[in-house]
Amino acid sequence: MNLSGIIGYPVTPYSQDNKSVSLEKLGNVIDILLEAKVDAIAALGSAGEAAYLSESEWRLVADYTVKHVANRVPVIIGIAELTTDKAVNYAKYADEIGADMIMLSPFSYYKLSEEEIHSHYEAVSNATKLPIMIYNNPATCGVDMSPEFMLKMVNNITNATMIKESTGDIQRMHKIFALSNGKVPFFNGCNHMALEALNAGANGWCTAAPCLIGDKPKQLFDAVKNGNSQEAQRLFYQQYEFLEFIVTSGLAASVKSGLSLLGNEVGSPRKPLLPLNPAEKKRLKAMLDILV
Repeated sequence: MNLSGIIGYPVTPYSQDNKSVSLEKLGNVIDILLEAKVDAIAALGSAGEAAYLSESEWRLVADYTVKHVANRVPVIIGIAELTTDKAVNYAKYADEIGADMIMLSPFSYYKLSEEEIHSHYEAVSNATKLPIMIYNNPATCGVDMSPEFMLKMVNNITNATMIKESTGDIQRMHKIFALSNGKVPFFNGCNHMALEALNAGANGWCTAAPCLIGDKPKQLFDAVKNGNSQEAQRLFYQQYEFLEFIVTSGLAASVKSGLSLLGNEVGSPRKPLLPLNPAEKKRLKAMLDILV
C-alpha cells in the first residue's frame, strides 16, 4: 500500500456517564476528520484511549470505524498489547473486518530485548496478510526501538513495511531515510515537529489535530510536498503553539475538550485521565478562536 499524507486519529467518544462507547458520536468524529481531508483514518491509537477500553469495546470501535469509513480512505487499526497472543488476536480481527493496515507497538511491563520484540512482530505478521506499520512510541509503550533495528524488521518480517517514529528526535528520521536510501516509508508521530519531519522525507504525519483545526495539517503537508517552503513555514508556525499544547496537555483530554468547545460533546477521557482544567480550557479556546 502506498500510504502518504495526513493520517487522522479519532478520539473515542463515551456516553454521558463514560461507561460505554458512543458509536453515533464516533461517527461524527470520523466525519470531521474526513471533512478535514485526511488521507487515512487510524483508530485505537493513543488519542483513541485504546489502553482504557475493554476487549469488547476495542472490537466495537475497530469494526464501526471500518464500516463508517466505508472505503473512502484507508483504515489503520492500532494494536499495543502486553502479550503477543492478544496482539495476534487483534490483528486477525482487524483483518477479518476489512481494515487496510495495522499499526503495531510493542507494549511492555518487563524490558523487552530486541529478540523478543522481533518475535512479537513476526508472530503478528504470520497471523495476518495486512501491512504493518512499526510504531516507535517509548513515552507511552515503554519500548524504544532504534532506526537500525526497525529497518532490520522491515527487511526480515514479511508484512512490516513502514515506520511511525514518535520520539521527537529528528535525527532518527534522518537515519531511517539515509540507511534505507529513502526506500522505507516513515511517518511523523510528533505533532510539534511536523515541518522538520516532512522536510526530512516523512511520507506523512499521524495526528489528531484535524479533529479540531480542519484541513490546516493537510495544507501544511501539501505545501511541503509542492516545494512551497515559505507557505509551509507560515502554516506550521500558525499551528505550532496548538500542536505543542495538545501533546503536553494529553491528546485525549485536549482533543475531547476542544471538540466540546466546538459544539461536539464526546465525553471526558477515562480515569485516571482527567479533562483539562479551566485555565487549560481557556488557553485552548483562545487558540481555537484563531485557528478555526
